[in-house]
Amino acid sequence: MQTRNPLLDDIARVFAGAAGAAGGVREEVEGRIRAQFERILSDMDLVTREEFEVVQAMAAKARQEQEELQERVSNLEARLATLDSRPDTGQEMAEKQQPEEPQSPADDAAEGTPDR
Repeated sequence: MQTRNPLLDDIARVFAGAAGAAGGVREEVEGRIRAQFERILSDMDLVTREEFEVVQAMAAKARQEQEELQERVSNLEARLATLDSRPDTGQEMAEKQQPEEPQSPADDAAEGTPDR
């Protein structure tokens, strides 16, 4: 035995309408908050995820190249140190690389005469 009370039916309809209106208000508030956050973030001049990942990859590549160059420099410094430690380097090596100029007989005669 169920009785229909018109007052309870009216209250139920009001609550159902209020719940629907509350859902609409919630969506409206969420939309406004989202728009405000987007506006704040755009004013902060932040980069996108894609831009960040590109720059991160560039930095990793530059770091790798720098490490390789550092290794090459270390190897070249080690080679230079071994060349510097050899007894046959420096001035002697430079003299060996320069060709000797042939002397003419006149030069020999000039060298034999004393300077006056």
